[in-house]
Amino acid sequence: MSELALMDERQRRIRSRNRALLLVLLGVVALFYLIALVRLGVWS
Repeated sequence: MSELALMDERQRRIRSRNRALLLVLLGVVALFYLIALVRLGVWS
């Protein structure tokens, strides 16, 4: 493979990992938000 193709593959992997990390972080934020709502008694 050429050096340019290797750079493209590396960038694609980094972008893919960043998207996965974003999803995990959004999930954690949503979880904390739901926990806060339950503790405040919004649904009780």
